[in-house]
Amino acid sequence: MGVNETSPYQGSAQITREQFLFYEMRITARLMCEDIDETEVVERIVEDNLFQYPTEKTIRKMAKTCVQRLKTLGDNDLVDAIANKPSETAKQVCLYAMMKQYRLIWDFMITVIGEKFRTQNFSFGKKDVNVFFMQLQEQDDYVAGWSDKTIERIRQVMIKVLVENEYLDNNKSDHINPVWLNPLLENAIRSNNDDRALTAFNCFS
Repeated sequence: MGVNETSPYQGSAQITREQFLFYEMRITARLMCEDIDETEVVERIVEDNLFQYPTEKTIRKMAKTCVQRLKTLGDNDLVDAIANKPSETAKQVCLYAMMKQYRLIWDFMITVIGEKFRTQNFSFGKKDVNVFFMQLQEQDDYVAGWSDKTIERIRQVMIKVLVENEYLDNNKSDHINPVWLNPLLENAIRSNNDDRALTAFNCFS
């Protein structure tokens, strides 16, 4: 891939700042369910410091990130699930939203985690993530330009996302837990023709 071509991974390094944001996504989703427009959602979060962040600039930035991420779902029922369903379901929908927002998370969840489920090979370690990044760097000049420090920080975010969604017991875990895909999310994924994403949630039916 040429340097001047747009990489599908542009913007992916932002996840080191933006992270999984479950608490923030839940708050934003609840406001969006009140049927107020996006600008007002952001203003309400900023004015009432609903994220409990130290600076207005950070709150505004993260509120906009959450709105964007929720919009990638393109599905009011899924936004409602993040707002109101039990946290296990809501987190799963948040993970799907993160996959939709960042091609890097999409590819990682399908080619690494989905493949583990498909082959029933539940071992997991730093090597799995390193191989994933090495292959990406060979294919994509943009990712090839990332420093080791950036990759390490992204890796830490990915591991935290897996722990948060109970794929891993903790950040030192050496095996992946089988997960169960909520039917609400399964139906939405199929409706969006995102069937490839099902493997990331251990769904092969």
